[in-house]
Amino acid sequence: MRMLLVDDDQIVVETLKVELAAEGFVVEAVRDGISAVWAAIEFAYDVIVLEIALPRLNGYDVVKEIRRRGIGTPVMMLTGKDGVYDEYEAFELGADDYVTKPFSFPVLVARLHALVRRSVPPRPPPITVGSLLLDRGSRRVERGGVPIPLTAREYGLLEYLMRTSGRVVSKAEILDNVWDHPHIGDDNVVEVYIAYLRRKLDDPARPPMLHTIRGHGYRLDPDPDSNLTTAATRNPSRPAKVA
Repeated sequence: MRMLLVDDDQIVVETLKVELAAEGFVVEAVRDGISAVWAAIEFAYDVIVLEIALPRLNGYDVVKEIRRRGIGTPVMMLTGKDGVYDEYEAFELGADDYVTKPFSFPVLVARLHALVRRSVPPRPPPITVGSLLLDRGSRRVERGGVPIPLTAREYGLLEYLMRTSGRVVSKAEILDNVWDHPHIGDDNVVEVYIAYLRRKLDDPARPPMLHTIRGHGYRLDPDPDSNLTTAATRNPSRPAKVA
């Protein structure tokens, strides 16, 4: 099982990495909240173990941010805080378990296994816009049945554009929902990745789907030639009506 361990205590991190590896966990560790959010967005984990007191972004805000982005990875809060209200806040924000230090390592492992078992999410339904399909379970993307290989960032950008299909979204909205939060740097990075995505998405032989609305942002529209394909896909046993 792949685990993201987030703690700024180097001794705790090194100790847990060794002991959890012996229990079959593949542990990746980061030391601050911003890095935790980035890792949770970019990579798939079976469980996240998260300290509350973190630099740059505390554990509560990390849970809040990853849940806001639709990431359902089970989260165990591992902390020295043992107050009732601390535990209450963690669960309210989306944590799945709460363990206080010091703890029994065998009990920790048992709770991690139980957490993963009961938190296996149902396979998310694919997103379709015209002939474009994005399968969130397998992270497969295709247009008209032709696979489109994407990097992690391109995939995140396309997923957001598909979820907001038909609406103009600004650079600021894209940065807030696709890039690390808060984004530090030039917002022209959005233009760069839109260009990358357009080259892969828009086949020269077909009408473009990804449009630049000057002065406002970007919009993803269904391709005009997808109506018959979509109708046939919804009911393959009946031919699509042609006006």
